[in-house]
This record gives sequence, C-alpha cells and structure tokens, in this order.
Amino acid sequence: MSEIKKFPKGFLWGGAVAANQLEGAYKEDGKGLSTADVSPKGIMSPPDFSMKDFNLYHEGIDFYHTYKEDIALFAEMGFKSFRFSIAWTRIFPNGDEQTPNEQGLEFYEKVIDELVKYNIEPVITISHYEMPLALVKNYGGWKSRKLVAFYENYAKTLFTRFHKKVKYWMTFNEINVVMHAPFTGGGLLFEEGEKNDQDIYQSAHHQFVASALAVKVGHEINPDLQIGCMIASMLTYPYSSKPEDMLAAVMQDRKTLFFSDVQARGYYPSYMRNYLEENDINIVMEDGDLEILQENTVDYIGFSYYMSFVASTDPEHLKAQTSGNLLAGVKNPHLKASEWGWQIDPVGLRTVSNQLYDRYQKPLFIVENGLGAVDKVEDDGSVNDDHRIDYLRAHIQEMKKAIADGVDIIGYTSWGPIDLVSASTAELKKRYGYIYVDRDSKGQGSNKRIKKKSFNWYKNVIATNGEEL
Repeated sequence: MSEIKKFPKGFLWGGAVAANQLEGAYKEDGKGLSTADVSPKGIMSPPDFSMKDFNLYHEGIDFYHTYKEDIALFAEMGFKSFRFSIAWTRIFPNGDEQTPNEQGLEFYEKVIDELVKYNIEPVITISHYEMPLALVKNYGGWKSRKLVAFYENYAKTLFTRFHKKVKYWMTFNEINVVMHAPFTGGGLLFEEGEKNDQDIYQSAHHQFVASALAVKVGHEINPDLQIGCMIASMLTYPYSSKPEDMLAAVMQDRKTLFFSDVQARGYYPSYMRNYLEENDINIVMEDGDLEILQENTVDYIGFSYYMSFVASTDPEHLKAQTSGNLLAGVKNPHLKASEWGWQIDPVGLRTVSNQLYDRYQKPLFIVENGLGAVDKVEDDGSVNDDHRIDYLRAHIQEMKKAIADGVDIIGYTSWGPIDLVSASTAELKKRYGYIYVDRDSKGQGSNKRIKKKSFNWYKNVIATNGEEL
C-alpha cells in the first residue's frame, strides 16, 4: 500500500456529541432555557412552550455529572479528538447579557482539562441545535440583526477563555438546518406547514455575518486557531441519466452548497443571487457585511454525512419517498436503508469529500457519521452491534479512498460515541454509541455505561491509524 493511501500521521480520530443531547442538568448552575428545552419531540416537530410533556433533553444521559467517567472511556478507546458543543445558555442564560455566567465557563473548563489530561484534542462547536429561548421570545430569533452582536460576544468570550487549550472550533452546527428545521436552526416560529423564505434567508445571512465575525475575533485573539464552518452534507444523485434529472440533482445540491460557498469562498454565488431575485427575497444587509464575509472565510470545512439523496423529475419516482437526515427524499433503488429509513451509501462519503475539496481546496473534517439503530443488551451483558461495525467500516474505507484521491481530511469524529438523545426524534431508542447507556426514551434505567462490541473494534481502528478495519 502506498503511503498516500494511509491515514496521515496525527489524524484526529474521535467522536462527536452535542450539549443538549447528553448533558442534562437543564436548570443547574445558572443555565437558561434553550430551544431544545421546548422541543420534546425533536427538531422536526413544533416546539411546546408549555413544557408540560416529558422532555428527555432535560435529562440527557447526565453527562454534566458523569463527564469524567465518560471521557475516561473515550481515552480508553484511544480518542485523539472529541467534538462537543457548548450550551450558549450556560454561558449567557438569556443570550443578551454582557457578563457571562462563570459557573458555565467553569464546567466547560473542567471538561476541556479532562480531555487535555488524556491528550484528547477538544473540538468545540459554538452553537449546536440550540439557542437561548429568550432570544426567540424577545427578538424573534436570528431574523433579528441584534443576534449578530450577541453571538459575537458569546464567541469572543469562549475564545478569550479557552484559546490556549482549544485549537479547533466550528461556528454553527449544520448551518443549513435553518432551511429544514427553522425553529432549531434559527429560532424562527411559523404556523405548522408554513415557512417564510424571507425570514429564513435573512436569518441565514445574519448567521453568515456572525460566523465571519467569530472567525475574525478568534484569529485576532489567537492566529493559530482553526475555525471552521459545518454543514449537513446532502449529496444528490440524478435518478437516471436523463438530462433533466441531472439538472435537478445540481439544483438540489446547491441548496446545501450555498451555505458552505458563502463561508468558504466569502461571497454570495451568482446562482443564489439570481434565486433570491427571482423569488422576491430581499436580504437586508448592512454596510460592510460583504467585506466581513470576504475577509473572514473559514479555515476548514466540517460536515456531517449519514446518507445520500436522489433527484428525479418523474412524478412516479417522487411518490417513493424515504426518510432522512433533516428531510425526506426519493428512494434510491440501489441502496439499503437503516431502521429509520436513512439510505446507507458509503461510496457517497468519498464522492462528497471529493466534491467539497474540489470546490474549496480547504481541509475537510468529517465531524459526524454513524448508524442510529436499536441495540439490545444480551443476558451475559454484551451488546453485539455488528451492524454498526459494518456501517462504520465501509465508510472509513471510503474515507481512506478519498484521501488516496488527494483529498485533505484532517479527522473523523463519528456521531454519538456514547448513546445520547436523538436530535430528530428526542428518543434514546435510536442509538449510535460504542458505549451503551442503560436509559430508555422515558428516562428510565440505571444510567450505567456498557461497552458494546464496537468499542474494542473502534479502539483497534484508532490504534492502527485506520489500517485494521
């Protein structure tokens, strides 16, 4: 095997989580309420401001109190990196305060120090599927320009406190989620079944500016920081070789690539300017916005990859829909699907990696990939998740091929290395981890951690730098 086909030295193997999906302790130590705290059925369902229904996000898997135990397990697996998010509401409970909550900063400092103790590189997402609920109620979410300054202050607070210990950052998790789950992605409230594209694109613009300002202030505080964007990749194939299907696939891909185009290239692409004009969407920009975007592009592209999508212009094909990450799509007859209907396509990871690297010539960081499935604890206490091993092995093999193609990939953090609350459905039935958590979707169980079969498999993958799969 040639050297180029091996994973590079220092490759950042690890796992990825989000604060709202595992921490719990939703009212402790000065934390404010977030959008996740009023989303008991997950990000694709309407919020419930009454908070009368049980919400598993409130409890998570109690990482807030078990982080030392959990990080020790990650260290045992040999993690080189751990991607986690900081809950904005732990630092600024309402989002618009000037002075941060010291207890929140202290908690994340302890998490970071615990990672550093084991030589695990912290990778921080500044905003991941949650924002202060007060910013929704008092300002209308990200459609308000005022949130740009609030976010900039939040990001600056984190960089100032942690820049000596944390090199890798991402500004917004799956920033394109605002198109598909506007409440989670942008704090936007619409009547069920209705979406206001004007508000969505205005919110996206404010997030672009906020992200660029975070890049700017982060580099001013420490030029060595690596600050990336993060998109939910939605690679789209044409259903057939019919030219109309190919064009439909290109158009569908642009809906995602627009978000990385602005952050990686620093400007609104012509196709999006035309789309906005044709659809009477008028983004209000302040003087200097375009310069801020142009001068503060991201250092790398972070992305999630779970599945690919299909575009067709045939009405019959459009009837055969399948579930997916953030949105449903046309069923691909060549692929199998997970228990939740997500189409399994390892080759697509190689394809999208080449697509993104060809487009931007910036390093890539695969920060989410994994299989959500039902796992069972056997009578002997074991959890045999060969289905997960098969899924991950196939994707890592394709990642290796992408590197052989010449793609610069700096790391791979599989999603949910420990079972956590699902974002899409707010349940624990759908598990991703190498570590089983004895807790069900009603919050019942001992909360005990159990190593699955995949635990030692992934441990060996890391130990051999991806040579033994």
